[in-house]
Amino acid sequence: MKTQKELLGIWEAYCRELQKATPDMSPHNEEDQDKRKRIAKLIADYDKFVDYYFPNVHRGTPSAPFHLKAAKRIFQMKNIRGVFEWARGHAKSSHMSLMIPIWLMMQEEIKTLVLVGKSQDDAKRMLAKVQANLESNGRIIADFGKQVGFGSWTEGEFTTSSGIKFIAMGRGQSPRGLSSEDSFRPDYIIIDDIDDDELVNSPKRVSKLLDWIKEALFGSMDMGRGRFILVGNRIHKNSVLANVVKMPDIYHTKINALDKNGEVAWQAKYSKKEIEEACKFIGYRASQKEYFNNPIVEGTVFRNEWISWNKCPTAKQMDYIVVYTDPSFKGGANSDYKAVVTLGKKGTKLYVMDCFVRQCSVSAMISYLYDVAETLPETTQYLMEANFTQDAILDEFITEGDERGWQMPISGDYRKKPDKFMRIEAISPIFERALIVFNEAKQKSPDFEKALEQLLSIEKGSSVADDFPDALEGAVFVMNQMRTEKEVGMRIGERKKSKYAY
Repeated sequence: MKTQKELLGIWEAYCRELQKATPDMSPHNEEDQDKRKRIAKLIADYDKFVDYYFPNVHRGTPSAPFHLKAAKRIFQMKNIRGVFEWARGHAKSSHMSLMIPIWLMMQEEIKTLVLVGKSQDDAKRMLAKVQANLESNGRIIADFGKQVGFGSWTEGEFTTSSGIKFIAMGRGQSPRGLSSEDSFRPDYIIIDDIDDDELVNSPKRVSKLLDWIKEALFGSMDMGRGRFILVGNRIHKNSVLANVVKMPDIYHTKINALDKNGEVAWQAKYSKKEIEEACKFIGYRASQKEYFNNPIVEGTVFRNEWISWNKCPTAKQMDYIVVYTDPSFKGGANSDYKAVVTLGKKGTKLYVMDCFVRQCSVSAMISYLYDVAETLPETTQYLMEANFTQDAILDEFITEGDERGWQMPISGDYRKKPDKFMRIEAISPIFERALIVFNEAKQKSPDFEKALEQLLSIEKGSSVADDFPDALEGAVFVMNQMRTEKEVGMRIGERKKSKYAY
């Protein structure tokens, strides 16, 4: 850990670089009236404000649309309670803890700002950049004057020459009695990246910190007047961020590196290839947490290192193929997932050739099944949970089949199933022995990503969705039965004659 002297030296060097990066660009001999008009135009447009006064932050990269939308919403909602859940590397702190506060300050929208970090030292380092810009940014000084007051980020707080107070706090630190020199209570509280791996693994500590946020921190405001903002990425399903999102009247935005259509969120800065390469380097689970706000907590049954990706043989090359369906009755965002697994066998390996894991309508699932079936050999076996082979669903199969001119030969799985968790747990050895392989051509598919999320999260008593693991277990069971019947030479309902028979 660096000493106070070393940190001060780093800050002074940053101030010198800041001065070089922000030379005064205002017109020579500019009249006061023209200056006011020019500044007013910059303030009225957050995008232009950032480009002009903070050229060193994005280093020539334009702000993304979601940056501009967030700034506009924070300006308009004077009493916002907001959670901005943005992927790592998407300028969360730069906007929320530096540029937006200064933009609001220049519009007299802030009197007392409190910046909360994991520790007070973390918060001080973030506050250091705010003070550096107010005292050393050449363009800010030229247009608004040098904002030197008293105090320092090294002490955890400072006040500008116009009387605006900035305070750095660590999580859990007492905020009671906070106010500016003119007795203004906090009116902009920013909780910046407060979660860490150690904290989120302790539900008791998370609960205690949530109480602190709701009672002591929020209570330091004037009956809730002001902007109360939390920014970060979701690193755990029980994180502080994940819990604050559930609170009432929260304005919440989530920005992932790639949106649901696979488009880059910050196109001016990142390419899709860059993001895909970064995800590949750090692995699926880490990339889901860091870049997609989708933390996958490894369960007790399957391990990430057991997941094997490889080139998949073609359908014609497979010895057998099973398509197993585990549907849910209801469609929509709050229903169970509908899961379909296409499992092929080649030699001793089982290949997850394709899968469908979605919260959707029955008709969408059936349409997918027919699309897949039209690419597979006629010998493919199609099965579905028997309790779902009811008239309502079968009618939709018939309707789809009539439109396509052929009917899918789908059967019900009527076996008497033991406990679901025990069944799913029973297939874990084939993963551990690398006997099951996922189709590498589908590695970037949202369906495969959701499938792995469910698989890796499985544990006893867990409430996470398990539709894919359940469907996969069904497919493996059927495949094993086919192996027993065909490779051993037995047939259901058929008895081999003894050589000693008369």
